[in-house]
Amino acid sequence: MLYFLALLIGVVAGLRAGTALAVTAWGAWLGWLPVAGTWASFMSHWIAVGIFTILAIVELITDQLPSTPSRKVPQQFGARIVVGAFCGAVIGATAGATVGGLIAGAIGAVIGTLGGAEARGRLAASFGKDPPAAFIEDAVAIIGGLLIVAAVA
Repeated sequence: MLYFLALLIGVVAGLRAGTALAVTAWGAWLGWLPVAGTWASFMSHWIAVGIFTILAIVELITDQLPSTPSRKVPQQFGARIVVGAFCGAVIGATAGATVGGLIAGAIGAVIGTLGGAEARGRLAASFGKDPPAAFIEDAVAIIGGLLIVAAVA
């Protein structure tokens, strides 16, 4: 189950990298992710929560801009894989399975990046414009991410 949750947080990173970081930090701070005594314990500090929350908000805003590059360009894609791997590793660290969580999170990020781009494209086509599809993707990432980290506890 832990590896599945790490895979899912990777999918969230593929949708919104900043959101995956923020919900993982919030989960650690709220005690949903028991990271005390692990290498990931810094995620439960209020500073990590604050930084990653600001990063997520900035990402949610910039995603709405027409000048924002595709998530499939190498820099964006790579960043999502790194973030997915990191967040998966944090989830894995709760049970001493850091490497397995890292791998699952990276795989999930690839799935989320490619699948999210496809789903958003189809939703935007059905709406005739992109903003409604983007807001739905935002909601899925935020709510899904919170449910994932809450399920670890």
